[in-house]
Amino acid sequence: MNDLETSMNKSVEATQRTLNTIRTGRANPSLLDKITVDYYGAETSLKSMATVFAPDSQTIAIQPFDIKSMGLIEKAIAISDLGLTTSNDGKIIRINIPPLTQDRRKDLCKLAAKYAEEGKVALRNLRRDAIDKIKKNEKDGSLSEDQSRDQQKAVQNLTDISISQIEKNLSQKEIEIIKV
Repeated sequence: MNDLETSMNKSVEATQRTLNTIRTGRANPSLLDKITVDYYGAETSLKSMATVFAPDSQTIAIQPFDIKSMGLIEKAIAISDLGLTTSNDGKIIRINIPPLTQDRRKDLCKLAAKYAEEGKVALRNLRRDAIDKIKKNEKDGSLSEDQSRDQQKAVQNLTDISISQIEKNLSQKEIEIIKV
């Protein structure tokens, strides 16, 4: 049960990290978490190549550790699906975050719901595997019917709690997206 709880918590956290990469109307450095840069032939995360911060609510700034990598970072941002444009002053790359249109906000809410559903599917798969294991133990005779039923209820309760956490995270993200 502890392994299952740990796995479910990891799944909820992974879903939250994915939700954090969705753009809201405000500049947020976690927006660039999924960006990887082809740095000397190796895919390297942007976080390990530069300091990413938001100096104000409409700008994300990237200060590379290696100035020579600025062009590579700009190229990686340009080919990403974020639709952001960069400008640099030779030391810092700046990304101006334009305000979202109402249609784009609706699309982002749909994307957030899709990510949340993927997280719920992962939780349901974990539940299915755990219940199959419990039923197998019952068949082997290592668990009684009552013990099996109690453990299955515990697994379902844990699943319900984790799914409600994902739904709560989704509703918070939708509020962030819709808020102008």
